[in-house]
Amino acid sequence: MIGPEWPPAHTILRADRRAPHPRSEVPWACPSAALAAAAYYPSGRRACIGTFASSRRSREGSQVAERLNGIIRVLEQGGTAITTFASPEVSSATELSTSSYDGVVFEMEHNPYDNGDLRHALQYLMNRRQIAQSGSIAPAVTPLVRIPPNGGEMSQWHAKQVLDSGAYGVLWPHISTPEEAYNAVAACRYPRPDEAAYVEPRGIRGDAPGAAARYWGLTQQEYYAHADVWPLNPDGEILVMLMCEDVRAIDRLPEILKVPGVGVVVIGEGDLSQNLGHPREYDHPIVREAMDTILHICQQHNIPCGHPHVDAVNVERVVQQGYRFLMAAPTRAYGALNEARRLTRR
Repeated sequence: MIGPEWPPAHTILRADRRAPHPRSEVPWACPSAALAAAAYYPSGRRACIGTFASSRRSREGSQVAERLNGIIRVLEQGGTAITTFASPEVSSATELSTSSYDGVVFEMEHNPYDNGDLRHALQYLMNRRQIAQSGSIAPAVTPLVRIPPNGGEMSQWHAKQVLDSGAYGVLWPHISTPEEAYNAVAACRYPRPDEAAYVEPRGIRGDAPGAAARYWGLTQQEYYAHADVWPLNPDGEILVMLMCEDVRAIDRLPEILKVPGVGVVVIGEGDLSQNLGHPREYDHPIVREAMDTILHICQQHNIPCGHPHVDAVNVERVVQQGYRFLMAAPTRAYGALNEARRLTRR
């Protein structure tokens, strides 16, 4: 039982969130796909470099008067968020910390699950110069985590641990039923009284906010006020993202999207293509048709849909189709090496 029929989740948009804050670009971590995607946005929709507006009204019951989660900031303003997967390593976090990405999803489903590595990566993603220059505690690049368990495992402790470390959201693999979606949202929420607002899905996250509150730059009480899921709670800063990765999930996606608190659906085209009998044939008509179906269902429910493999070749099509959560991988450049080998005839 997942509760009554809820209205579509993305029905409340807040216009009082501040604009993006200053960032500096690093060529390694600002791929051509990300830059190309930014080029398709209307003027003023999003900026890699600019001056942020810090004057907006305080949110009710809190001294925190700004949107902390940069991905939510973009989505609630009707924009398209640009993110990437990365290993939870110091080197990756350092390079991404000054990039123009809205967020990074630290990959812990297929990489070893090591919460110590994650905490190191979170610290090195923090850019103190950016904090000083912007006057804001909001991270320039918002950290999220893809956790290991599939939805059917109904695991909650992975979500609890990454949120307790300071992550601003969780990407849940293989969510194929409304019950699994309900569990995913509930695992990212603290329990609350029956008479409280936004009581469903009922939170099951254990109480240990110390490290996360410190990482967010808040008191524990301020953290409690904002450590809820968006868009169910308009003041929430935690993003629950579900991966749609098999035919069963597509069949039940309209039911899944009735669960309040689902922020983004990301298509897992690798596993989906396996399930369809065309592994990693992303341009196969059957795979493309299935992805189009997921995108259209999300659009009908006003839920942002994510594409996990955006590159310089497909980015124009992906943006024009209406995907609003783009995962564009950074690429290393070997221009000097290649030129040196050419000049030395190697």
